[in-house]
Amino acid sequence: MNRRTLTLSAAGLCLALTLSACSGASSGDAGDGTLTLVAADYGDKASNSSKGYWDGVARAFEKENPDITVDVQVVNWNDIDKHVRTMLQSGNVPDLLQTGGYADKVADDLLYKADEVLSVSTKANLIDSFAKAGEVDGTQYGIPFVSSARAFFYNKEILRKAGVAKPPTSWAEVRAAAEKVKAEVPGVTPYALPLGPEEAQGESMIWQLGNGGGPTDGSGAYTLDSKANVETFGWLRKNLVDPGLTYANPAATDRKTAFADFAAGKAAMLNGHPSLIEMAKEGKVDYGVTAIPGKGGPLKSTLGVADWMMAFKDNGHREEIRKFLDFAYAKENTLAFDERYNLMPVTQDTLDEMQGSGRHKDLEPFFALLPSAVFYPLGDTSWDAVSAEIKKSGGSAVKDDPAAVLGDLQKKAEAAAADR
Repeated sequence: MNRRTLTLSAAGLCLALTLSACSGASSGDAGDGTLTLVAADYGDKASNSSKGYWDGVARAFEKENPDITVDVQVVNWNDIDKHVRTMLQSGNVPDLLQTGGYADKVADDLLYKADEVLSVSTKANLIDSFAKAGEVDGTQYGIPFVSSARAFFYNKEILRKAGVAKPPTSWAEVRAAAEKVKAEVPGVTPYALPLGPEEAQGESMIWQLGNGGGPTDGSGAYTLDSKANVETFGWLRKNLVDPGLTYANPAATDRKTAFADFAAGKAAMLNGHPSLIEMAKEGKVDYGVTAIPGKGGPLKSTLGVADWMMAFKDNGHREEIRKFLDFAYAKENTLAFDERYNLMPVTQDTLDEMQGSGRHKDLEPFFALLPSAVFYPLGDTSWDAVSAEIKKSGGSAVKDDPAAVLGDLQKKAEAAAADR
């Protein structure tokens, strides 16, 4: 919602679209009528993979633009960063990339500015707060694709069986509820804490916000090993991990696993984004959604996530990219994607449609949360590198010494910032 979101997120898969050369022209030559798009797959199984969505968009686009060919590939969310890095290192530069971050590509001078590849009408239709979140030093490069916010999900039936009268609103109440679930409802994970490589940076930031912390301070400097953040991971270790109230090894547990457990009635509580709603409904889970508990009470802000589209300059396909983006960002396409995965839109016409149609009552808590959401430091060109380091080792802070783990991450973050 990323986070990722719009990490969204997530939820753990990816899709790559490669628009192959036509009429025997070699891919990558300006004006050859080819494109390459790598885009994240938001499905949780083959039947709802984003590949189906993008195949449909690509084929429809080709009908209207027969001089441009679209080829679709799929890559897992866990692997997309490595996959794209390999593409870039080998000189196989895509034309378009849809994933969780853009700023590192700006630092390497790889991207078109948004106004170079979006028509005036398409750019004007982007919700302003998200368009601004796509800026680096006042210039927009990241084009928002979907948005999300995080909220607290709980299984009403499990809490009832455990004798928990109402959902927790503070960390102390989370532990108390989890203890009752462990005692009264065997076979259930009381709190699903995913700090694995899929989205450790998202779950970490949610808990850090609950203690007045976060990855950066007000000036934008990294504060990964701040006193508040160290205290947060210490609390998680002492109150959830050590007593066996969550997974035995959160650092090896991805969001995908936590969501699947909740949707199967095997987890009582967790932080989630809107795609979990449909999963819970399919699993016939009687769920509730409320504000995320903080150390002293419910959070007044939450983690907001946006996933991004970006356009690469290397192949010189600015006009072809503009045509494709204008087509892909048409309301019928953005609405279809957002409704398919129960995500929140980044375009005004789609937002108006979703709020006014009466079909999205379940999203109302998230629409209410988004205006006060706090985002990753997306405009910092070192954030993608820092986020990748958090994904790799941040979760170990709930098993090992939090100060040591976060201190090591802080050093890496400072080095990454100095390199940019």
